[in-house]
Amino acid sequence: MTTQDLFGYLIPSVVLGPLLAAAACLVVSRRPRIQNIITIVTLTGLLVVSGLLVYLTDQHGMHTVQVGGWDAPVGITLVADRLSAMMLLVSSIVLLSVIIYAVGQGVRDGEGDQPVSIFLPTYLALAAGLAAAFIAGDLFNLFVGFEILLAASYVLLTLGASQERVRAGVSYTVVSMMSSMVFLLGIALAYSATGTLNLAQLAIRMAEVPDGLKATIFAVFLVGFGIKAAVFPLSTWLPDSYPTAPAPVTAVFAGLLTKVGVYAIIRFQTLVFPGGMMDDILLVAALLTMLVGILGAIAQSDIKRILSFTLVSHIGYMIFGVALSTEAGLSAAIYYVGHHIIVQTTLFLVVGLIERQAGSSSLRRLGSLAVASPVLAVTFLVPALNLGGIPPFTGFIGKLAVIQAGADLGGALVWVLVAGSVVTSLLTLYVVVRVWSKAFWRPRADAPEGSLVLAKPLALLPSDEYVEFDEREEVGRMPLSMLGPTIGLVVVSLLMTVFAGPLLGITDRAAETLIDRQEYLVTVPADATPGRHVDSLTGVR
Repeated sequence: MTTQDLFGYLIPSVVLGPLLAAAACLVVSRRPRIQNIITIVTLTGLLVVSGLLVYLTDQHGMHTVQVGGWDAPVGITLVADRLSAMMLLVSSIVLLSVIIYAVGQGVRDGEGDQPVSIFLPTYLALAAGLAAAFIAGDLFNLFVGFEILLAASYVLLTLGASQERVRAGVSYTVVSMMSSMVFLLGIALAYSATGTLNLAQLAIRMAEVPDGLKATIFAVFLVGFGIKAAVFPLSTWLPDSYPTAPAPVTAVFAGLLTKVGVYAIIRFQTLVFPGGMMDDILLVAALLTMLVGILGAIAQSDIKRILSFTLVSHIGYMIFGVALSTEAGLSAAIYYVGHHIIVQTTLFLVVGLIERQAGSSSLRRLGSLAVASPVLAVTFLVPALNLGGIPPFTGFIGKLAVIQAGADLGGALVWVLVAGSVVTSLLTLYVVVRVWSKAFWRPRADAPEGSLVLAKPLALLPSDEYVEFDEREEVGRMPLSMLGPTIGLVVVSLLMTVFAGPLLGITDRAAETLIDRQEYLVTVPADATPGRHVDSLTGVR
């Protein structure tokens, strides 16, 4: 089998595999164990395929698949390059880890009337939507990918249908529908101006569009993607939506959903609208996102809400790197995206363990966790310090790379961003140290509401039954099936530190390809033939 043939099988499988598995899970909806097996096997396969795509795209360059043999721009074009392959790999690591965590909690604490039969197929549909968005080669299918994952996220966010979750779900749905409408408006404007939805054709024809109209189209897309990425001032929906969901759902949302918006901004900024026409606006938005997000985190007393605000804040680092419009800035942004997906997901999984073991995620009710569970304390401390940017972790490496890229470019506004980045990092460290001192180090008896806890840990359904701490039933040790994936993600973040050099080498090559654009424009031309491929090393097609 040739490399081209291998690409032809691997690229569509990242979407088809999860979709077929979701259908299979629905067929066996009354057999939760079979559903669990199907889901875990499918996501393990997705991880393997994504790893192969990272290796193949890095060694042999970009590759496209024309679905059904229909040529672009009429047919559906799927594109795998270094950026999309890396996003797929990191996403698949998170998706597999979280589902093992969720299944483990359901098995340990009893599934009973838990909505597992709905949760697993929807979770797989979410995975398919993510993959479809990352490999889409045209605007319409990028929109379809967004809508698949958003439709799945509506269901996951409102599992259990409690008043709090339904309220958050309605807010999330309205905001998501608005972003989709803005995205559709951008698609309509782009098509009316260029006559195509194929990204490669769009990139070529957009050069002939008048500057004013081009800036308008780009601004519309940035608003649509900015809502999805939670860029200030389009981020106010996130802290009120994510904390209400079950811990596994919140972990996936926090780790992945906003990064799809960041991915779209990177793709459009480099491919369709090169030249940095919106760089100053993006730099200002990045600064405000960092500062407003972290100041919001300081004002919170619940760990889930604290992490939701830090999630918003650190989106600013990624937008900062993108807005520099340099290879160094893009490379740093891509590395930071990977770091943040892993670390943010890990922290939300740790919060799920805290809720299970201690009966709350509120700092007003927590204390003595370091004594009660030293393993849980260490599992929190490592990603928390990583998020705070303490060397030598990936958070420090990523922030240093972004700041260094900004310092190399220079300029008054960029130096303001550099200062804002340092301040945000210090405030993030303050926030995580505050959580550590109150939840893990302070005696629980000193907590203002330390006597109240949730009566019983539940995997997916909400619970508002509170009891006295002394009256709570013993939940036992943390299940290995929950602790294992969490520690596994901690190990992945440490490996990203150890292998930061090779990883930054891949992100450098990805950024070079994104800035240059030629490989994309040649690989996905207007007269594309099925399976057309350009080897980035030899130039052979």
